Amino acid sequence: IARRWALDICELRKPWIKSLYKTDKLEPLGEAREILKFARAQARKQAANLEHPLVCIDVIEEGIVSGPRAGLWKEANAFQGLLFSDTCKNLLHVFFSQRATSKVPGATDLGLMPRKITKVAILGGGLMGSGIATAMILSNYPVLLKEVNEKFLNAGIDRIKANLQSRVRKGKMTEERYEKALSLLSGALGYEKFKEVDLVIEAVIEDVKLKQQIFADLEKYCPSHCILATNTSTIDLNLIGEKTKSQDRIVGAHFFSPAHVMPLLEIVRTQHTSAQVVVDLLDVGKRIKKTPIVVGNCTGFAVNRMFFPYTQSALLFVDHGMDVYKIDRACTKFGMPMG
Repeated sequence: IARRWALDICELRKPWIKSLYKTDKLEPLGEAREILKFARAQARKQAANLEHPLVCIDVIEEGIVSGPRAGLWKEANAFQGLLFSDTCKNLLHVFFSQRATSKVPGATDLGLMPRKITKVAILGGGLMGSGIATAMILSNYPVLLKEVNEKFLNAGIDRIKANLQSRVRKGKMTEERYEKALSLLSGALGYEKFKEVDLVIEAVIEDVKLKQQIFADLEKYCPSHCILATNTSTIDLNLIGEKTKSQDRIVGAHFFSPAHVMPLLEIVRTQHTSAQVVVDLLDVGKRIKKTPIVVGNCTGFAVNRMFFPYTQSALLFVDHGMDVYKIDRACTKFGMPMG
């Protein structure tokens, strides 16, 4: 059909419609301007510090107002300008950096294949635990959620349901998909079912003694190949695994709140963590659509290590009597959306 159509145009049996000059899909100028105004507001909201989405809208407007050739000229000129901007260089840097996260010397360069993780257990159904569980079931991992009593367990399950329902409300998920995700979740109050788990993520409060006790229990109840991960944001992993003989499979899996939304996942390895465990967790991170970064076991790991001086500087200015809102505005304006 396409061949016949092309020949018909060539032999002048069909009109040659130049798509550049088609205007049948364009709204009247007044309406078009309203649409562009709305698009600009959306772009500012979604990417407050980026110039190029607004430049794209300007280019489209030029094409509508002054005709297609003027639009193309503006596009060519605007592109040249953006190409040499700092933002462009930085976005290229981010693009390649995100891809470099999957190459970890001493782990991904040893020819190891990730092992299959068929069941995940999560300890603690609080804000973090329920968020991690949500991320897991959304990517089809069966999850066993453990809590200390019935009341906490039900509260954790309700949090997960609320996370999923919010997706349904936003149209990101069908009712059918909601039911399927929820069917992957089961609850537990003891460790009996932990013998069939390949990965455990502990997400309880930041209490060293409690975590040490949990990891000693996990070593007893989980199979010998099971990865023992902690969602701690600040505690030394060697301290957490001190009372175990399983240091080679203890690893940090530090998610960010809300865990089912935020893309970053810090994989924290100690000098004992096996390369196989790192490779396995990188694979899980990718499957649950996170950007996993492998970091060392040091105070604050990577993110909080950067966040500490950032907060300390802000507090120093407050001590010197500076207005809190001014500091917040300066941070936000600089490009830190949290202020």
